Amino acid sequence: METPSSHPKRRGRPKGSSTKSKEERGEKEPHSSGRLRGKAAAAVDEKYVQWKSLVPVLYDWFANHNLVWPSLSCSSVRGKGEKGKWPRRGSSSEDGEKSSKYGEEYLMWKSNIPVLYDWFTNHSSLWPSLSCWWGPIVEQGSLKNRQRLYLSEQTDKSVPNTLIIANCDVVKPRVASEDHIANFNEEARSPFVKKYKTIIHPGEVNRIRELPQNKNIVATHTDGPEVLIWDIEAQPNKHAVYGAAASRPDLVLSGHQDNAEFALALCPMEPFVLSGGKDKTVVLWSIEDHISTLAADAPKSGGSGGSIIKCADNPSIEPRGIFQGHEDTVEDVQFCPSSSQEFCSVGDDSCLILWDARVGNNPVVKVEKAHDADLHCVDWNPHNDNLIITGSADNSVRLFDRRNLTSDGVGSPVHMFEQHTAAVLCAQWCPDRSSVFGSSAEDGLLNIWDYEKVGETKDTEAKSEDDSPPGLFFQHAGHRDKIVDFHWNASDPWTIVSVSDDLETSGGGGTLQIWRMSDLLYRPEEDVLSELQQFKDHVSKCAPKFKG
Repeated sequence: METPSSHPKRRGRPKGSSTKSKEERGEKEPHSSGRLRGKAAAAVDEKYVQWKSLVPVLYDWFANHNLVWPSLSCSSVRGKGEKGKWPRRGSSSEDGEKSSKYGEEYLMWKSNIPVLYDWFTNHSSLWPSLSCWWGPIVEQGSLKNRQRLYLSEQTDKSVPNTLIIANCDVVKPRVASEDHIANFNEEARSPFVKKYKTIIHPGEVNRIRELPQNKNIVATHTDGPEVLIWDIEAQPNKHAVYGAAASRPDLVLSGHQDNAEFALALCPMEPFVLSGGKDKTVVLWSIEDHISTLAADAPKSGGSGGSIIKCADNPSIEPRGIFQGHEDTVEDVQFCPSSSQEFCSVGDDSCLILWDARVGNNPVVKVEKAHDADLHCVDWNPHNDNLIITGSADNSVRLFDRRNLTSDGVGSPVHMFEQHTAAVLCAQWCPDRSSVFGSSAEDGLLNIWDYEKVGETKDTEAKSEDDSPPGLFFQHAGHRDKIVDFHWNASDPWTIVSVSDDLETSGGGGTLQIWRMSDLLYRPEEDVLSELQQFKDHVSKCAPKFKG
């Protein structure tokens, strides 16, 4: 393969040139590559660098193509698209094929990634993950942090189901370039997500939660009645091949009389575990019933803090309490952020129930008909323990204030957030701002809401069809199938991981996306306007230099 000369030719032929080469004419190749020398070259380079930094501002579209040999002429030929129409603005030659595969709305979203996101990465997997959860930061860098990410693989049983511990390189804010986040292949794996360890899980992995008191301990829900506890660092790495033996959990929590698949929560105050299941009960355990002190039985290792799980021939414990009050499957549970004895639950009986272990095993407050259909999820505000959100098969998210709820089941939501067109599967408060939460649904959308914006009035006199519902200020539309779980990153609060089960769109597999919306969307308005004004002033000063 020929390589280009390190000294590119000047454009055109020199005056009086003939067909003889320079060597035949006795001429020498100029020592420089056509660039100016000294101060003049430095000035040109400085102007070029300044121009390049303003490309995103000055241009709607720009592409650079380096040639082996110079072209002395150029011309463009523009073809017509489908039905004789000119291609739409922003379209490519592949849009026809992609449009049929992904849909126009998805392609429109993808074209807006550089505007909407500060960072985005897409990871395609052979098997869908039904749960995702951020772990601790394991390495800090100047441009990115390496962080644990817990995932699962739900297989067709040709290979075992697995619990995946991955290392994720989380790019810091305002580091990623436009090309870096906008150009990705939907069918490819992300270079930012790497498997660290594989645990062969006995059954499906429907929920993953991390123990706040020890970052090496996670709990999982499976398609059985038990809750499984895993010491991530102590577990050996396994290869998920057909016939491989399942990994052995470090602790088994028993107490349910029927399968408990989705309702799982770990207490931020004490090492308590809460679960709900098909037996219509809520079960409470304390890992302290089966632990050793960190200084005694568990060997200390560098920075890990040691395991809190005792080794035993029969690693199983019984519950501290079983709470009855639901009339159908319990779908989700959550601890009160400020109390290890107070918690809530929701179920297929359309009820929201508040419990207090200090006063017995019966409901303290039971809201009958909290939604018009099954309830799938619940979360308690970590900044204000009076506020609870719930998500339901009626396509809505509802906000409750427990001060307005009474023991006779009377209580109406503070507000109903309606925009989803299918069942809401997950709802979760933002760890950074008390009024913000997210909701994901079977419609493939992840909405970000701010209840403080509900009462804001619009400047326009008439409401158009395109106006978003009250409180909705961002919508992530990158998934092409139902979003089964998502999790805010407490170490980088506006970074979110979301996973979808792509059975309906691609016949199998799953998609994991890690993303952070542009901070211009959630920062205080006065700060954003001030920054944009400074940027505008800078562009105004620089733009005249590049006229013509």
